[in-house]
Amino acid sequence: HVQLVESGGGSVQAGGNLRLSCAVSGSDYGSVLCMGWFRQAPGKQRDGVATLERFGAVPNYADSVKGRFTLSRDNAQNTMYLQMENLKPEDTAQYQCAAANHCTASGYPITTRAEWGQGTQVTVS
Repeated sequence: HVQLVESGGGSVQAGGNLRLSCAVSGSDYGSVLCMGWFRQAPGKQRDGVATLERFGAVPNYADSVKGRFTLSRDNAQNTMYLQMENLKPEDTAQYQCAAANHCTASGYPITTRAEWGQGTQVTVS
């Protein structure tokens, strides 16, 4: 198993920026093949936002966040980041990071096979 801890959510006005962090630990970290960010707004399904495969060089982004969000990772710190810029009210959601050794064709952790963080709220007004 791995443990994931998110931080960095908050409330901002439209056009503002936030950076989310996801610190990963655990004895199975070496088996993780993909890590990504998901979000879920009230009354809506959970959607993938951005993901990066372990041996991938280029993150994959949802169309709704391309050009505004940047996913990166610090391997030395075992931490994944989501830099969110030019935030919009429709970005308001609970954001969770996930890690898995089973990934979809687009590189997202398979949700039923993933380990999840506790989530962090992002509110854009």
